[in-house]
Amino acid sequence: MQIKTDQLAGHLARGMAPLYVLHGDEPLLAQEAGDAIRAAARAAGCGERLVFHVAGAHFDWSGVRGAAQSMGLFAEQRLIELRIPGGKPGKEGSTALSALVTPPPEGVVLLITLPRLDRTGQQSAWFTALDRAGVVVNLLPIERAQLPRWIAQRLAAQGQQVDDEAALALFADRVEGNLLAAHQEIQKLALAHPPGPLTLAAIDAAVGDMARYDVNQWVHATLQAQSARALHLLTALQAAGEQLVPLHYRLSEELRALRLARLALDDGQPLPLALRQARVWGERERLYERLLPGLTAPALTRLVTMASICDGLIKGLPHPDWPRDPWDGLRHLLLATLDALGATRKPHPGRMALRA
Repeated sequence: MQIKTDQLAGHLARGMAPLYVLHGDEPLLAQEAGDAIRAAARAAGCGERLVFHVAGAHFDWSGVRGAAQSMGLFAEQRLIELRIPGGKPGKEGSTALSALVTPPPEGVVLLITLPRLDRTGQQSAWFTALDRAGVVVNLLPIERAQLPRWIAQRLAAQGQQVDDEAALALFADRVEGNLLAAHQEIQKLALAHPPGPLTLAAIDAAVGDMARYDVNQWVHATLQAQSARALHLLTALQAAGEQLVPLHYRLSEELRALRLARLALDDGQPLPLALRQARVWGERERLYERLLPGLTAPALTRLVTMASICDGLIKGLPHPDWPRDPWDGLRHLLLATLDALGATRKPHPGRMALRA
C-alpha cells in the first residue's frame, strides 16, 4: 500500500504495519517520517532497535535474516532498520528482501529507507514484494506551488500566523528546494518572535536566501510555460555553478519528445500511443496533453533545429544570428520555447519568430 507523507500520522494512529518503506530524496521528510515510525514502534512495544547499512554488493544479508528470525532477550518486539542509500540491493539483496517480507516476520517491525526510485526501480520484483507486504511512503518533494501553504502550516504549529501572501511567497522563494533550511528558518522565527502574527518585514529580516534549484524544476517550469520562473531558475542555476551541457540536453530532449509526439498525432495515432512512442510517462503526460494541441510540427521542428544550433555554440561553433556566449544562447532557445508554448503575450527584442 502506498501513502503520501501527510497521511502517515493518521495511519500510525490507527496501528502499526509490519513493514514501512520510505523512498525519496528529501532529507527532512525522510527524517521526520522515520522519527514518527520509530516513536510509534516504541509505543507499540518495540524495545529493541537494530540498524543495518546496506552498502556495496558484498553486504552480508545473513545478519538481517538472523535478526528478523530471533527475538531479543529482553524485548517482546524489535524494530529493524535497513538503510539502502544506493537504492539497489543487488541480486542477493533482491532475493533476501522478497523472502524477508513474504510473509513479514512476527514480532518485528521493518523500516526500509531508500532514495527516490525511478519507474524501473518501483516495478522491480523486490520493490513490488515490499509494496504488497507493508506501507510505502513516497517522500514527494514540496513543489513551489505548495511551499507557502507548507510554511504557513509549520508556523501555525508553533503559534505564529502569516496572513500576507507576499510574505509567504518571499519565504518560499528563499528556501525553495531546501526543506531543511526552511525548517531551520521556521524554528529561528519561533525563537526571535513571540506567538502571533508575523509581518513581511519580520520574515524579510529573519529568513536568508538558501534556495536550491535543480534541472528538473527548470524543465518543469518551462513545460508549464512559466516564463518569469523559468528564466529566474536558469539564472540561479548558472550562478550556482550548474553545468551548461546537462541543462541544454534536458531542454533539447523535451523538444524532441514534443516533436515526436506531435508527428505521431499527425499520423493519426491516439494520444496515449503517441506519448508512449515519445517515451513520456508520469507527470510529463499531463503537461504534454495540455501542450500538444496548441503546437504544430513545423514550429517544433524549428525549435529542434534551434537546439542543434545551441549545441554548436556550446561546442565552440558560433552562429551569425545567435549570441556568442553559450549561456546567452541557451536563454535565446528558452525564450523561443516559451513563445512556442504560448507563455508570453508580448514579443521580446531579438527573439526568433516561431509561428508556423
